[in-house]
Amino acid sequence: MELQLWHIWCICGVIFCIIEMFTPAMFFLNLGLACFITAISAALHIELIYQVIIFAVFAAAFLVWLRPVLIQKKNGQKPETIEMYVGKTAKVIETVTEESGRIAVFGEEWQAKSLNGEVIEKGSYAQIVKNDSIIMYVVPVE
Repeated sequence: MELQLWHIWCICGVIFCIIEMFTPAMFFLNLGLACFITAISAALHIELIYQVIIFAVFAAAFLVWLRPVLIQKKNGQKPETIEMYVGKTAKVIETVTEESGRIAVFGEEWQAKSLNGEVIEKGSYAQIVKNDSIIMYVVPVE
């Protein structure tokens, strides 16, 4: 029996799903799903260049829209809008100053700045007071 292109796409999809089991980052699962969708196009005898485009489009779409949903489900948290972060406690993963810093909340990393000018050391916790686009303004948790 000769391997057809749709077989190869399915094999790649299974491999990506297996990799996801060992590295639960909700990344490889998206690639696996894109492979399975592309396998359908291969079974319909669509040209290889279009199959690659289909794979790229679905992989990107899944990474942008499906991955955040999967991460939220995995962490048991479900923020619906960015305003829902205000009032939450975040772990400081890079020292926060008035100019820069990084925090982690709901399993996601965000840029952060100290609202009152205090330096908040890495490893400590901070409360999100407000946000401006992708920057969270925080104060230390006491």
